[in-house]
Amino acid sequence: MSRIGNLPIPLPAKVDVAIDGGEITVKGPLGSLSRRIADGVTVERSGETLVCKSTRPDARALHGTTRALLANMVRGVTQGFEKKLTLVGVGYRAQAAGDRLNLSLGFSHPVVHMMPKGVKAETPVQTDILIRGVDKQQVGQVAAEIRAYRPPEPYKGKGVRYSDERVVIKQTKKK
Repeated sequence: MSRIGNLPIPLPAKVDVAIDGGEITVKGPLGSLSRRIADGVTVERSGETLVCKSTRPDARALHGTTRALLANMVRGVTQGFEKKLTLVGVGYRAQAAGDRLNLSLGFSHPVVHMMPKGVKAETPVQTDILIRGVDKQQVGQVAAEIRAYRPPEPYKGKGVRYSDERVVIKQTKKK
């Protein structure tokens, strides 16, 4: 039995929730998100909280997952999510321009990454990238795609890394 799935999700005052059959829509000050609820899991609104319940024994695995996804939706429309990337390397820089992110990562050509709708990128410094959005999965996916252009290499540590990522540097070959 999922212990996380039993926790109620508190709803802030400025969040509206619409439950329509197997679809749930959460609207807040930063935007709106909707998601299909898995079969065997029901979501009920009781006062200022949401409660998830599993209706079938084989749906218990989805019970906690559904609750966590709904809690992330509520947090996303109220506070939003943010990932910070750091560029390490001589000449590595980034510049945000509207829905594009221009990257110079040591290739012979500049890399232009198009931001999907609902995700914004900022570059407070040329070597830092802030990715913000309402959907936690989408923000993490965009950060992973940008990091995949030049992941940190193990000998000098050059590349794109998450700000809290530790790269273990290998020792070079000795004679």
